[in-house]
Amino acid sequence: MQTETAREHETAGAPRAADASQELAATAPGQMRVIKRNGTVVPYTDDKISVAITKAFLAVEGGTAAASSRIHDTVRRLTEQVTTTFKRRMPSGGTIHIEEIQDQVELALMRAGEHKVARDYVIYREAQAVKRKQESGAEIAQPHPSIRVTRADGSLLPLDLGRLGTIVREACEGLAEVDGELIQRETLKNLYDGVAEKDVNTALVMTARTLVEREPNYSYVTARLLLDTLRAEALGFLNVAESATHHEMADLYAKALPAYVEAGVEFELLDPKLKEYDLARLGAAIDHERDQQFTYLGLQTLYDRYFIHKDGVRFELPQVFFMRVAMGLAIEEQDREARAIEFYTLLSSFDYMASTPTLFNAGTLRPQLSSCYLTTVPDDLSGIYSAIHDNAMLSKFAGGLGNDWTPVRALGSYIKGTNGKSQGVVPFLKVVNDTAVAVNQGGKRKGAVCAYLETWHLDIEEFIELRKNTGDDRRRTHDMNTANWIPDLFMKRVFDDGQWTLFSPADVPDLHDLTGKAFEERYEYYEELTQYGKLKLFKTLPAKDLWRKMLSMLFETGHPWLTFKDPCNLRSPQQHVGVVHSSNLCTEITLNTNKDEIAVCNLGSVNLVNHIVDGALDTAKLEKTVKTAVRMLDNVIDINYYSVPQARNSNLKHRPVGLGIMGFQDALYLQHIAYGSDEAVAFADRSMEAISYYAIQASCDLADERGAYSSFEGSLWSRGILPLDSQQILIEARGQKYIDVDLNESLDWAPVRARVQKGIRNSNIMAIAPTATIANITGVSQSIEPTYQNLYVKSNLSGEFTVINPYLVRDLKARDLWDPVMVNDLKYYDGSVQQIERIPQDLKDLYATAFEVETRWIVDAASRRQKWIDQAQSLNLYIAGASGKKLDVTYRMAWYRGLKTTYYLRALAATSTEKSTINTGKLNAVSSGNTEGLQAAPAAAAPSVEPQPAPVPLACSIDNPDCEACQ
Repeated sequence: MQTETAREHETAGAPRAADASQELAATAPGQMRVIKRNGTVVPYTDDKISVAITKAFLAVEGGTAAASSRIHDTVRRLTEQVTTTFKRRMPSGGTIHIEEIQDQVELALMRAGEHKVARDYVIYREAQAVKRKQESGAEIAQPHPSIRVTRADGSLLPLDLGRLGTIVREACEGLAEVDGELIQRETLKNLYDGVAEKDVNTALVMTARTLVEREPNYSYVTARLLLDTLRAEALGFLNVAESATHHEMADLYAKALPAYVEAGVEFELLDPKLKEYDLARLGAAIDHERDQQFTYLGLQTLYDRYFIHKDGVRFELPQVFFMRVAMGLAIEEQDREARAIEFYTLLSSFDYMASTPTLFNAGTLRPQLSSCYLTTVPDDLSGIYSAIHDNAMLSKFAGGLGNDWTPVRALGSYIKGTNGKSQGVVPFLKVVNDTAVAVNQGGKRKGAVCAYLETWHLDIEEFIELRKNTGDDRRRTHDMNTANWIPDLFMKRVFDDGQWTLFSPADVPDLHDLTGKAFEERYEYYEELTQYGKLKLFKTLPAKDLWRKMLSMLFETGHPWLTFKDPCNLRSPQQHVGVVHSSNLCTEITLNTNKDEIAVCNLGSVNLVNHIVDGALDTAKLEKTVKTAVRMLDNVIDINYYSVPQARNSNLKHRPVGLGIMGFQDALYLQHIAYGSDEAVAFADRSMEAISYYAIQASCDLADERGAYSSFEGSLWSRGILPLDSQQILIEARGQKYIDVDLNESLDWAPVRARVQKGIRNSNIMAIAPTATIANITGVSQSIEPTYQNLYVKSNLSGEFTVINPYLVRDLKARDLWDPVMVNDLKYYDGSVQQIERIPQDLKDLYATAFEVETRWIVDAASRRQKWIDQAQSLNLYIAGASGKKLDVTYRMAWYRGLKTTYYLRALAATSTEKSTINTGKLNAVSSGNTEGLQAAPAAAAPSVEPQPAPVPLACSIDNPDCEACQ
């Protein structure tokens, strides 16, 4: 019940104290200044503070003579404390917001033991704050009397505090534990008279982004504040509006779309066919609320690297961007508008995201939408340079490349045409390396290529050393990737401690196209020939020595990656019409190549976390997503721009696509499943089985509508052999001794086996790409990766971004453990929770980071996925405490578990795992390494320095993803 004294406080006490502190008289010009709530800047004076505190006391204690003396002395002392605090903080003067003065008054009252007065004062301030928010529902122009904004034309206008408040309020809508008033208050401190108009929003963005480590939701706030600049830039360029709030975009998006298409066609940036759409219908389908989904990193990435621009001005907005991509993918559909809306809805919801080349180029004049190109290089000079030319043309239009170099004869091989000897593969790879650097994909990103070589090639030892920083630089390739293409027979020799023979392909040309038992028989036949002197050019060495060298170079340089020839071929649905001679740039594509066919693959990824509902996988939603996604991927094949004829020939004949996943770690968090657990392995199995189940049927649906792909007859599909069943082929070829894979299934696959025999639209359907960039856009963990760190700063071409694990913050808050000390501890321990004592063990298990998850869990989960996938996975392996033994066990296990490929090795040396980033803040910034068991006998001239782990690569890396060649 409110007393008379409390009512007096409401009218004459604390409210007057607040008002008095806003109406400070000018008594100290040139010293401290105060920002009032209406934006006015006035000089600081302490006499009004005294009045304000006095009235607060009177409201609580009354004005009796007995109280008067005490109040007077107390007020004088408290006023001095408040003023002294600010003078000490700003000895040369400065600006203080009115809220800061009130904060200090509260603090002084509490420290003096005046708890009743302080409590009443706090309650009053909160009530007034609520009242102000209620009264500011509509935007009202509130010109700032002291700060003017310089517009682009040079004119000056007062800063509109009303609009500033509206933008901030909209940015905070629906988000818990964010403080719009704090953002406004801190922003005003950084503004000055004459500030450029664009810098006002920059100040808002910079203020909000500094708060992300305190509360992850500030990342959404920052993105929404950034949108204000994007809207002004695009809408102004299109003459739709000078600026707009988020809610105004509900109407303006429909107006912006036709203006955007008109401008894009006029500037020759968009396909004129886009003008043929019913743009009013499409505009009405745009959902402006989906702008609210972006994190700051996601939106800034789109703005910097994806939005179409003219003379540096981005005139594409997020929902227009997604609609443009959707229109580009639906351009040959019969009901284009309906399909475009369907595609737009899927993309803009973040349930699925197309790969970067598709996002770059859909709907443009040159729609190069495919991600990956695989080629085989022939063994003649004309063919070699023709292949390098193809690389340049494919790279020019944003394709990532995988080259099979195995056919090219080895160093010392006889050349009949010149009666001389070959210089081998390496000099040509130097040319490929420099071509990738020179052809930088229109300035959008670096060219990206990976060279593959089979393990029996006589040049393999020099190939392994291509990325070393020592030796003859003319025989080094510092800018391209390399990968070993390893037959099963080599791994068997490693397991059995056998010998291994290296040949020149000029002498054993058929080995290139043989796999499984046929390869083993022919290889052993050639080994016999060497014993009888019928083959002169060869080298024999212990298989384990070559294996150690491969692992040693992988540890030191990050290359060559280890990929396995026989699983890729024996499980390939297309083994009836060719051979898989390599993978692609990111090791997830396994398609046939030859002199007439350059394999092409089109990628996209299901956002797995968006399909976890109430702690379980929503299979009904997943089925719908997959069906639309497969249709979009199939459309790419017909729309795509092919810069070389061999690519068009291959893609139209076989129609492969690669549907993958991202957000796997996030999906585990939502289910409270630790990555390093049997439950996580089971979820990897179950989720990939569901995606495979729906994807294969979606391709069958397309075959019913559009026809099966032309090389279907004779494929594994036509024989009713699904990816799961193809594991049995590998087991029979390899032998039970050398493989351990899971064959269980949980869905009814019998009807699917029967259906695929009638026809399927795509020769290949699934592949898991890295998704480095599209995962940034959608704000989830990339691909199938474990969490990199729970708190870190991500640097890429768009700038630096604080990344904090929102699931961890949520769980810590639920247990009342989230506070500034926890933030500081996470920083100190580089985002790891393992050494923070007050965090319970169950959360330590759940939030273990990549190097804290035992590698076997990563391999086991990948093995379970692999049984459902007709292509491969881009699988990074994280090894803490890396040693020769640990690498040996890990990669043997990867092969033994039936994996087709592996990708980057991310290793921390054994002496550096406890705290590797304390000095530099950079992952893998280690000072020494334990490489026990890695090295064979070093060369005599080699420096006596222990090898260091290869630095985390820039391409497709978690902390610095600048490569979008795959996704």
